[in-house]
Amino acid sequence: MEKSKVYFIKEVSPENVVHAYEALGVELKGNVAVKLHSGEPGNQNFLRPDFMKPAVDRVGGTIVECNTAYDGQRDTTEAHRKTMQLHGWVEITDVDIMDAEGEMTIPVVGGKHLDKNYVGKTFPEYDSMLVLSHFKGHPMGGYGGALKQLSIGVASSYGKAYIHGAGVPENLWTADRDSFLESMADAASSVVNYFHGNMIFINVMKNMSVDCDCCEIAEDPCMADMGILVSTDPIAIDQACIDLVYGCDDPGKAHFLERVESRNGVHTIEAAAALGFGSREYTLVKVD
Repeated sequence: MEKSKVYFIKEVSPENVVHAYEALGVELKGNVAVKLHSGEPGNQNFLRPDFMKPAVDRVGGTIVECNTAYDGQRDTTEAHRKTMQLHGWVEITDVDIMDAEGEMTIPVVGGKHLDKNYVGKTFPEYDSMLVLSHFKGHPMGGYGGALKQLSIGVASSYGKAYIHGAGVPENLWTADRDSFLESMADAASSVVNYFHGNMIFINVMKNMSVDCDCCEIAEDPCMADMGILVSTDPIAIDQACIDLVYGCDDPGKAHFLERVESRNGVHTIEAAAALGFGSREYTLVKVD
């Protein structure tokens, strides 16, 4: 099997997010969903609308989100819409809280824990998806990138609990960690299979805290910005980001990797590769 291609631009800028997209040579068609992280109010690290706007404009997309499964300012549709206004997302394009009017299921084929995935009711309205991920650490998953956006990010509020609990929503905070990571891979596979390849993944290695954008109180970034990556393979792009962290000489990498390793974060990548919807083997193509 030919290795997946992951394109890499070292300089991080809004314009280079578009440049990375164009370097891939693939165009998203039809009604394009743009999955990004709206940011929990209080979080200082999430990537702001002015950074994301050129890429959103380039694909003519609608920002899509779903409500959270934990208390906060995004756990109801009303609160989430207020957050989208507070953070300025509604000023750059249309915003769709996909589970505002309910949810639906899509099948998980060959999943280790899940046989279905709960997504927002408006999910089928989209023909393609740009997964625009802020690569950083995560308190439960170790790291957050394309696979987390595909799974927890796309899932409805109930679906998030369903994934966290490895199929038992009541266990969302108590499930075995590896089972949770494998369930993220299960859910991610269902979204990739649904779109039949009509997806592009961009990971932005900027503001690299050990904490996620879902944290109201997060640590400041511990590493310098590293670059922008783009691929049609969500597994390869996450693996490439992890490899770049391991291969760098940034003094903050030990702290970042402690978060990844202590949560066995790479297991999400391993489980996803076992499901066969991408590959950990890739060629990194540097773009000027």
